[in-house]
Amino acid sequence: MNLRAAEDEESVSVSVSGQEIDVPSDIDWQMLDKWKFFLHGAALFSGVSAALYPVVVLKTRQQVGQCQVSCVKTATFVVRNEGFRALYRGFGTSLMGTIPARALYMGALEVTKSKVGSFTVRLGFNEGTAATIANAVAGLTAAMAAQLVWTPIDVVSQRLMVANGKDCRYVNGIDAFRKIVRTDGARGLYRGFGISILTYAPSNAVWWASYSVAQRVVWGGIGWHISRKDAYGVGGGDDGEGSMNIIRPDAKMVMAVQGVSAAMAGGVSALITMPLDTIKTRLQVLDGEDSGRRGPTVGQTVRNLVREGGWMACYRGLGPRWASMSISATTMITTYEFLKRLSTKNREVLT
Repeated sequence: MNLRAAEDEESVSVSVSGQEIDVPSDIDWQMLDKWKFFLHGAALFSGVSAALYPVVVLKTRQQVGQCQVSCVKTATFVVRNEGFRALYRGFGTSLMGTIPARALYMGALEVTKSKVGSFTVRLGFNEGTAATIANAVAGLTAAMAAQLVWTPIDVVSQRLMVANGKDCRYVNGIDAFRKIVRTDGARGLYRGFGISILTYAPSNAVWWASYSVAQRVVWGGIGWHISRKDAYGVGGGDDGEGSMNIIRPDAKMVMAVQGVSAAMAGGVSALITMPLDTIKTRLQVLDGEDSGRRGPTVGQTVRNLVREGGWMACYRGLGPRWASMSISATTMITTYEFLKRLSTKNREVLT
């Protein structure tokens, strides 16, 4: 991916085994119409959140459960006993916070990526290494900024997610907000903030760095595959450029590569950060409200998890989280790249 801000540069070449692939260059922060970017982004990502929300509910239910139950059994139990609407419990609250949090995330991501990318190129790093470093730092910065909004929303929406409809303590998100503040003060809304940073900041850094590397690996694989076909006389041929064949992928191929790369990065990130996510969810959901005591500490949460199911208890909900992060990453990145091209100031970049 091209990190230079020159608007007249529309592609970057990846050369593999005699094949040169002209990959569309990255759209820099300075090239975006900011109003379009945030307005369209709010609409697009609200739709993505709505589609994936039931998976998040199931993951949260599994993480706070006292024993290991499969995702299918959890979904069946929830729908049978609480109705299909239970899979969207807390969605309004989550959506209300997702829009400003996502705007903050995207702004921090693009600004940091642009600045760090230019800086690393000036330091003499090659473009691939510069892209990986820029993406990692941008993901880390964006996650830390967005958690200022996301953590309170997570605390409230997750309480609603795990509440049973028959004996639910909370009427809605506003009621949950009031009761949490009344019991624990404003600090109650930021319960798990530290562990959230420890979960999402490395997760985003790993994801964006992995995504950058995965794209180059996938494009390299495509170049290798085409060169193998050419070696056996299947398709291809010289393009008048000497021995180097020029491949110009269409929009569908670019989108497919971005989707596959995002899914690979999402799976890696989910596996690495799963224990931290389980601890974070427990801290945010389980409290001592009924007995008038404050919620458990990180150490107590870890000990309780190990007592309930050994260290593997920290991986409860891995299936839904793996699926959620992979699907979410694929959907998010294809939507995000489309959003950037939709929001560019220079319409020629879309061609």
